[in-house]
Amino acid sequence: MFNVHFFENKNLLLNQARNNVPAVGDVLTIKGRKGTVTSITKVDEVKIHIEMELDQLIKNKQLADDSKKKKR
Repeated sequence: MFNVHFFENKNLLLNQARNNVPAVGDVLTIKGRKGTVTSITKVDEVKIHIEMELDQLIKNKQLADDSKKKKR
């Protein structure tokens, strides 16, 4: 068992106890966000730090349709 710490820009995303460690370039989903593993640092025998790059969130912006509103 390994203690795996997932980071994005020095921000801790998730700590997990895992049997296997993901490789560099693997695509993972953490907290509903997809990302790729960029680097792996082994701190000691059990603790592993994984740096990830998450995909940017795109918020859906609904454009106001003024043609349906009544004009006064």
